[in-house]
Amino acid sequence: MARGETPTQRLDRNYAELLQEIRVAQTGVQLLLAFLLSLAFTPKFGSLGAFDRGAFVASLVLGAAATALLIAPAPVHRLVFQHRLKRQLVHLTSGLALCGLVLLMLSLASALMLILDVVLGQEWAGMLTAGIVSWFSLWWYIVPLWLRWRRGQSPKLRLPRQH
Repeated sequence: MARGETPTQRLDRNYAELLQEIRVAQTGVQLLLAFLLSLAFTPKFGSLGAFDRGAFVASLVLGAAATALLIAPAPVHRLVFQHRLKRQLVHLTSGLALCGLVLLMLSLASALMLILDVVLGQEWAGMLTAGIVSWFSLWWYIVPLWLRWRRGQSPKLRLPRQH
């Protein structure tokens, strides 16, 4: 109520903000997936060992799963449009976006593992990938949850209210 919005206006604003956030993530996941899909058709791909092929498959599957979750709000919206389910749509979209971002981070980590292993070897690849995953986790999850905690809000994720 601090903005002077009605509950419906707040839901509309929250949904618009969520879609804007998802647009940013979709670009990243689409670029990653395009890279991965083209990688399998390069001459060097055939010489990859089992570990690198596993990292490739993991990254590809995680990237595809992230893509599904980050695109899901569009068909969900289309299917519930004009059925008075905006509150549920906002909560579902929020969960889809968060899960999609986790899968995107894991897909990026697998792709990094693959590339770094080819360039530097498995030991360095593991250490650098762990560092990068920690870096992503810090800025994508830990800092925002810390900000909520500092403000006195629970860092736990809120479940949708049942009405």
